[in-house]
Amino acid sequence: MAVRVAEEWLSACSGCEIAILNIGEPLVDLLDKLEFVHIPVLMDHKYYGQCGEKKELDIPEADIGIVSGAVANEEHLEVLHKMREKCDILIALGTCATHGGIPALLNCWTMDEALETIFNTPTTQKPSSYPNEGVPKLLDRVYAVDEKVKVDVYLPGCPPNPRHIVEVINALLKGDKPSLPEKSVCDTCPAIRKGKGNVKKIKRFLENAKIDPNQPIEKMQCLLEQGFMCMGPVTAAGCAIDGVPRCISAHVPCRGCFGPVKKDGNQLLDMLNALASNGVDWKSIVDRKSLLRFSGAHGRLRPTRK
Repeated sequence: MAVRVAEEWLSACSGCEIAILNIGEPLVDLLDKLEFVHIPVLMDHKYYGQCGEKKELDIPEADIGIVSGAVANEEHLEVLHKMREKCDILIALGTCATHGGIPALLNCWTMDEALETIFNTPTTQKPSSYPNEGVPKLLDRVYAVDEKVKVDVYLPGCPPNPRHIVEVINALLKGDKPSLPEKSVCDTCPAIRKGKGNVKKIKRFLENAKIDPNQPIEKMQCLLEQGFMCMGPVTAAGCAIDGVPRCISAHVPCRGCFGPVKKDGNQLLDMLNALASNGVDWKSIVDRKSLLRFSGAHGRLRPTRK
């Protein structure tokens, strides 16, 4: 009997759903074992019946539920609670779901400040009112999925690694506990670390790193040692292709998109502590809040006091 799977996206960009499709040939092998009963981005299944005949939100019961995206409005919250109710196992897929992701950058402002910024510019006339008809009401801030419901499996990434999606699903099909990388990007990076410790200030990535494009990554000096802000020490591994983290393979610093190494870690504090302990002036970072660009839920990012 096929395992029933339901999937939903909340405040998201569809990158996680594309990652599911990017599983490729292994997905074909999985299709015989899975029955997708609800996945809006790929199949037509209406919340209130195909003709709108139902009075309540309806999502079919499923053995495995997959939710991508952060929780930003009342519709997201309603859909999420229904997914938790209908699914035996719930997977938070992607960094927006696990740690707030890019949507949680909104938490730097109050919702009133955010609306003011979004709907007004210095060159436009102030609108009489903000859209409110047929638009779900915003929550007080953007939340990660586990701040609102119980999550059974965390699968971060922006986007998540298709190989990890397969490994998690196969483990669940076998009744095993999924095993995901527990190291940091830095632990898996092949760039050379000379350990000279002569970096005193962090510079923005507005110039090329010292690299030879004809040489393999193993010949490139660590970007953090070159003075660039690389989030590898405080970011969970998992993005690597052929053994090299994705950003590093393009000769650019890690941006932190897989979230903290530990689920409850704080990338901002952990990075500042790492820099300070190595004699680097953490005040040289132009925008320190940006270190939480992918993990601003769980109360990490908050409006700046005026």
